[in-house]
Amino acid sequence: MNNFDLVIRNGTVIDGSGRPPRQADVAVSGGVIVEVGDVTGVGREEIDAHGQVVAPGFIDVHTHYDGQATWENRLVPSTNHGVTTVVMGNCGVGFAPCKPEQRDMLIKLMEGVEDIPNVVLREGLDWQWTTYPEYLDYLGRRQFDADICSYVPHAALRTYVMGERAFHREPATSEEIEKMAVLLEESIRAGAFGFGTSQTMFHRSSDGQLTPTLAATEEEYAGLAAALGRAGAGLIQFVIEYNDDWEQVLDMGLRQAKEFGRPFSMSVVQSHGNPNVWRTVVDKFDTFNAEGGEATMQVLPRPLGVLLGLELTLSPFYSTETYLAMADWPLADRVRELRRPEVKARILAESNDPDPDMKIGMRVRDFGQLYEMGEGFDYEPACGSTIGAQAERLGVAPESLVYDKLLDKDGRNILYLAFSNYADYTLEPTREMLLNAHAVPGLGDGGAHLGVICDGSIYTHLLTHWGRDRVQGERLSLPYLIHVMTKRCAEMMGLQDRGLIAPGYRADLNVIDLENLELELPRVVRDLPAGGRRLMQDARGYTATIVNGIVVTRGGQHTGALPGNLVRGPQPAPSRLSA
Repeated sequence: MNNFDLVIRNGTVIDGSGRPPRQADVAVSGGVIVEVGDVTGVGREEIDAHGQVVAPGFIDVHTHYDGQATWENRLVPSTNHGVTTVVMGNCGVGFAPCKPEQRDMLIKLMEGVEDIPNVVLREGLDWQWTTYPEYLDYLGRRQFDADICSYVPHAALRTYVMGERAFHREPATSEEIEKMAVLLEESIRAGAFGFGTSQTMFHRSSDGQLTPTLAATEEEYAGLAAALGRAGAGLIQFVIEYNDDWEQVLDMGLRQAKEFGRPFSMSVVQSHGNPNVWRTVVDKFDTFNAEGGEATMQVLPRPLGVLLGLELTLSPFYSTETYLAMADWPLADRVRELRRPEVKARILAESNDPDPDMKIGMRVRDFGQLYEMGEGFDYEPACGSTIGAQAERLGVAPESLVYDKLLDKDGRNILYLAFSNYADYTLEPTREMLLNAHAVPGLGDGGAHLGVICDGSIYTHLLTHWGRDRVQGERLSLPYLIHVMTKRCAEMMGLQDRGLIAPGYRADLNVIDLENLELELPRVVRDLPAGGRRLMQDARGYTATIVNGIVVTRGGQHTGALPGNLVRGPQPAPSRLSA
């Protein structure tokens, strides 16, 4: 009789392949799966999964833990939701490579693009690196509750080579492009998974400067793609904006990927300003893949939105003169002042004139897409539940209604503003995107947007909303959902050693009480360096999450185990491939 490190018994195994569920035991030893079926041996630890789903650990392909991973061992919020591998360095922002005199530039860029406070970054980052390989070495000495993969951030690379000129919208010279390419190739050989870049004017530093990557020419992108080609590894990760030249930008990215034989990935959403353009994007991806390319769409499985509240970065009144005067007061003092009728009247009368360059700020009074979050909040809310619709039924101004709602729960009430993926008050376009053979869940942005977004929970949302609870349309099957969260993500990243429950694969696993799986409401915690604030969203129903054969969460509580490590580059498939 064999003895194992861990045996999960009597579970409903959904193995990540897309095949139907089956009843089976799963045995683990040495951090890998060794048996799937009727396991007769015993484990030093055993988990009874009767009536529960056993699935591979989820892979979060779009995070921003570049800073958090240097000061914290837990990669929350992602790892609160069954995630066992994260990918960071997305959107071109990060902290390596970086010369000492450039640190302030990268901090301001991350503060502006990803809403991570300056003081948190200054307190948390210890800068024990200059080059990107040194950054990987630093991460490699640390331990985590999930594995980490990392892209080279294009903005940091550009700044490292060009200095302040990178922020002045200047094109790189041929010599600078060559230097970037050499550094990128060196980074890929050290274990980077590619490079991330941004072509959106949404991305600005905290002092208003556009992200340096906006000035990158096709020659610069060709130089970087060629570096990946020479290294024989690495993915090109893009984020774009659906503006007048989006099609030329996407075509350019796909062109470089095709020429140099590298995979390509980009976030795809339904734009409210141009609600059908996503279909053109999908057609381009389908054509590219049909012609032998490898391009993957990252799809957010719910509306892309921001959270508004008095404890958060934004509210519909955040830029009024009266509110700005008290913005730094303790919450209780602000609530007390805001409840005075004369203060309410003054704020409602004042012009709300956010920075026209801050596009999200311009939308915070879109009451036709603003919802109050409450227990059991449905991320596919009915159009009749908007603040605008409620105000119309009550015969009051929406500004007055939202003002009062912000004061509920002693000022801790949270509102949800949907600005993409929900143009027609339905997630049917999102469903179509998710069903595409080249789509994976993405854009959760764990580790970033700390005061406005909390989408690291999308993996729980996929299981609860799309797999169980959806009422406005068809659901998606659990085998398919788990496949796109696991094996398909692993294939996108070249992680052939994980994403499947079969002998020889990494023992990254979830045991899920699906019947009782629930998302909790987002909440504010102050646990960052310098007492910084961030949004957190927990889940109930994860019986166990296992990384490298070690239980890291049990019943939603962290065990203290940190078996996660830096992953250096694509990983080969195991030799044992049959269950």
